[in-house]
Amino acid sequence: MHRLAKILRNDDGCARHRRAKRGRSPNGYADPRQAAEAAFKAATTKPPPPIPSAPSLPGAKEMVSLRVDRDVLDYFQADGPGWQDRINAALRKAAGLGGG
Repeated sequence: MHRLAKILRNDDGCARHRRAKRGRSPNGYADPRQAAEAAFKAATTKPPPPIPSAPSLPGAKEMVSLRVDRDVLDYFQADGPGWQDRINAALRKAAGLGGG
C-alpha cells in the first residue's frame, strides 16, 4: 500500500512527476503559447552584425592560392625570380588598376 500511495501522490522522485507538480513543461514554460513565442523569437532574431575586419595596410600583399594554366606559369617564371610580381602587375593592368 505504501508504494501505491507514493505513486498517487506523484512523490517518487521522477522528473516527469516533479514537472507536473510545478505545472511546467520540459522546456520550462507553463503555457504552450509561451513556449511557441519563445521558439519563434529565437528563430527570427537577427544575428549580431559581423565584426569588421582589420583595415589592410596600403600596398600590403595578400597570400592567395591561384590555379593558372601551366603555359601561363612557365611564361612568367621564364625570366627568373620576381615572377609573382610580374603576374601581379599583369593582373593590375588587366583590371585597369594602374601601377602598384
